[in-house]
Amino acid sequence: MDKYEFNPRSAYLRIRNHWQDWAKQVGASKWVVGISGGKDSTVVAGLGENIFGKENVYGVLMPNGAQKDIDDSREVCKHLGINAFTINIGGTYAKLMNDVYAALFSAIEGRLTLSEDTAINLPARLRMATLYAVAQTVGGMVLNTCNLSEDVSGFSTLFGDNAGSYAPIQGLTVTEIRQLGDWLGLPHHLIHKTPIDGLQHLSDEDKLGFTYADLDKYIREDEGSDEFKERINQMYRKNKFKTDIVRIPGPNFDDLGNFVRYNNLPDADTIYHDNLDVEDDDEPARETPIPCSGKRCKFDKKSCPRHKMYSDAKKQGVTIMDSCSSC
Repeated sequence: MDKYEFNPRSAYLRIRNHWQDWAKQVGASKWVVGISGGKDSTVVAGLGENIFGKENVYGVLMPNGAQKDIDDSREVCKHLGINAFTINIGGTYAKLMNDVYAALFSAIEGRLTLSEDTAINLPARLRMATLYAVAQTVGGMVLNTCNLSEDVSGFSTLFGDNAGSYAPIQGLTVTEIRQLGDWLGLPHHLIHKTPIDGLQHLSDEDKLGFTYADLDKYIREDEGSDEFKERINQMYRKNKFKTDIVRIPGPNFDDLGNFVRYNNLPDADTIYHDNLDVEDDDEPARETPIPCSGKRCKFDKKSCPRHKMYSDAKKQGVTIMDSCSSC
């Protein structure tokens, strides 16, 4: 296979064309994005400004109380000239944490503290709710800022930062997003900034135990030790339910390198829906039902192939899968 090389100009054009087509299809013209001051939100805001104009992009700064690097967020909005709002979620966060604590303390004997995961993930979910409040007020769409590297490693909050209405960079790795940000001429120190968790004071890579550079080489070029690859595989299998639940429109980058969803890692569809059309007569019938979310079903009961397969097997006294829930 030829050595993989990322072309930021081609990526930009692909994003622009898909985003413009999708916007026309759904009638969207305004875009709301949470501005953290890091690479992902900076690039997404920069793309929106570049493609739709600064007047149609709304950057929302959402500190949780005091935020040491809030000036980075302000710099992004000033550099791009986009609309900017600051909505501090600190009071809401503190109130909700106290209310949850009080409810659990009174209901569950011995439950004295809230989990660290609650403290870490609740702000992300409050921020997403805030973004939708702004978007529905200004008549805009919320932009998702997650990337492929985060989706593979599971480093996102379900219904928090992994939500949104359109995801322009979800198919790009961290390495590619930095290259795209540099190509767009965005502030270098923001594009290459190391994100630090305000609660634990650790970087993403500290928590993951490996670098995004190593992860991205596996994603695109299948590089890394067998032990490292299996570790990533396990993380991917464990966390893929997040992207299965929340599927957001965005440009397709499936043809870049060894695209992880289809080549290197076991896809959830393969895990749960493989061999439904059995051609080998010697293949034993499945004894364990295979769950079907029905998300791909576009048929009625009479024409749905999944429903027919289920019905035919049931007549023979064999359950090979659950009936399609859409039926």
